[in-house]
Amino acid sequence: MGSTQFGNFHVSSQRRRRWAQKAPGSPFRNTDSDSWRLHIYRTSVEIRLFLSAMSERKRAAVGRREMQVFLLGYIVISICEIFTVGDFPLNSTVRIAFTAIHIGFIIATTWILMLNAIVGYQLLDDGTLLSLALIVGSAAILLVGTGYIALDTGLHWTGYWDSSYELPKNRHIALYVLYQLAPLVFLVAYFVLEAILVIKILGETRPMLYLASAAILFAAGQVFNYVVSKYICDGTSGKIDGALFETLFTLLAVVMNWVFWSSITEDDWPTVPPNQFP
Repeated sequence: MGSTQFGNFHVSSQRRRRWAQKAPGSPFRNTDSDSWRLHIYRTSVEIRLFLSAMSERKRAAVGRREMQVFLLGYIVISICEIFTVGDFPLNSTVRIAFTAIHIGFIIATTWILMLNAIVGYQLLDDGTLLSLALIVGSAAILLVGTGYIALDTGLHWTGYWDSSYELPKNRHIALYVLYQLAPLVFLVAYFVLEAILVIKILGETRPMLYLASAAILFAAGQVFNYVVSKYICDGTSGKIDGALFETLFTLLAVVMNWVFWSSITEDDWPTVPPNQFP
């Protein structure tokens, strides 16, 4: 997992043993914690699909398509988490591949979220081919670039990043910036841009409650992931760690962010005309 020490990545000894126990060919038996993990990840995907469908119904909402692109990105992240932090039995090469996709989609999706805030300023017409192409195209560049670095590091294609395995071990500046710092910058920019839009331009205050709730929930998830995780992992012999709670709180943050977006966009919910029932 990531670390608060710049450039460093840490994986607890408990989690290493758990991965080894669940490698293909080793004895594997689902535990209650495994069931809870899969249930949370599955629920996360289902809720985001539901939010995407609800977004489709908001015909006149600003940034409807852009919001759906953001939700799609987080659906992919949730699926990847099943295989990267969900202790799903995989060989090392497949786990590295899913990890690279996971990291790539994290930076790409947070970038898309930041661009969603810019969409609200209507610098370009939202939902147009140009708007979507700029968002998806720029996100794809981040996804492919970050994914390649992660794959090259894990699979030693060129050997360029092999120094990350030397002392100090698990130190990778490029991935740390792309995986840890860049998404944080994008998220802060998103919250600042949305706060300015709501308070200065729209003159509203109530939506800020939803936005603040999303920020608090996301921050709580990061506390579990970076601060509390070690104690949870050690206390449960590696059965669960902070990543499980980080996923849950991030899901709640995404839901509150959607509620925030819904509250500041124009509603045009389709209704069934009278006397149209058989």
